[in-house]
Amino acid sequence: MVVSYGCAISRKPAWRFGGEVSEETEPIQLTDEQRLDWLRLIRSQNVGPRTFRALINHFGGARAALEALPGLARRGGGNAAPQIYSREEAMREIETAQKLGVSFVAIGEVDYPRRLQMIDDAPPLIAIRGHRAVLAMPEVAIVGSRNASAAGVKLTQRIAHGLVEAGFAIVSGLARGIDAAAHRASLETGTVAVLAGGQDRVYPPEHMDLLDAILSAGVALTEMPLGWEPRARDFPRRNRLISGLSLGVVIVEAAKRSGSLITARLALEQGREVFAVPGSPLDPRAEGTNSLIKQGATPVTEAADIIAVLRPIMGLELPAREPEEEEIEGVGNVEPAPDERTRIVALLSPTAVSVDDLIRLSHSSPRIVRIVLLELEIAGRLERHGGGMVSLL
Repeated sequence: MVVSYGCAISRKPAWRFGGEVSEETEPIQLTDEQRLDWLRLIRSQNVGPRTFRALINHFGGARAALEALPGLARRGGGNAAPQIYSREEAMREIETAQKLGVSFVAIGEVDYPRRLQMIDDAPPLIAIRGHRAVLAMPEVAIVGSRNASAAGVKLTQRIAHGLVEAGFAIVSGLARGIDAAAHRASLETGTVAVLAGGQDRVYPPEHMDLLDAILSAGVALTEMPLGWEPRARDFPRRNRLISGLSLGVVIVEAAKRSGSLITARLALEQGREVFAVPGSPLDPRAEGTNSLIKQGATPVTEAADIIAVLRPIMGLELPAREPEEEEIEGVGNVEPAPDERTRIVALLSPTAVSVDDLIRLSHSSPRIVRIVLLELEIAGRLERHGGGMVSLL
């Protein structure tokens, strides 16, 4: 369970967006028109972070990708054209966000958190409100049970205080229990609240005052649109951002089946450190944390335990996501031959398969396979999984 970053050195940018991102490692700055197009593309039907990246890399920019969506859906067998977020809708969202003090920051821009940028499904745009400087600090996530014990809350506060004194910012999900305790213990120096809904849809509602207190020195962050009410399936999406922002994740209390264990799993997949606070075998709230320790998570009882593991990692260069062949080949339109498309689709099923296997078994180029997968995804027929796996819906 204990996985560190290693010492890989980035020689290429994690994203390559044609004219919208240079091939240098210097931060980029989108124009207002590009930001509008990015917002339209990521808000359009069947476009998630991975698909967004593939579209931009293939077509060279968000504007060209938007124009290509109807054709992709048609060739992918969609029954109707995908719903494309209109320019008017995007402008309204940006204007409303500005009134709330919310900014849309693009991946690759100077204020986009460096560690979050390195995860495979990093959101192209994040909505940020508050003091952005906190996002440049080394961060540790603390999450746990909503139904926290008094001992769990006290220990959370003690660990958070110790981390803050050592120069770390605390990341959590604004939930009841452990999350709230972690935020409250780090209000003065800045804490990061990752939201499952829009910036104007705080959950739980009774934490509106807590969020206001967080914003006095910290940050609220989300990838969801304004007005979005969080649903059950939105919380795992939020959890990947909590772990993605952080050097490591501390689980204080967690039942056998809980969202905190999902965060621990995501942290492991992202190469983050996983820490767990041991608890009584008689307390159901400790069942998940004790299980994590058995699986290899680092047991901790104080901030010093966490700092001892993280300090050596902090000086290492962040590993960049290796560019896919499509990105290396460059931009250009390519049309698969009908027999190629048929051959690739025939290899797909509801059982997930790796893109590499599709390329090998179809005897097609990586670029052809990826454009067919884009067509299917925009048509609503394909699901992408972690680790480069795909399946038919």
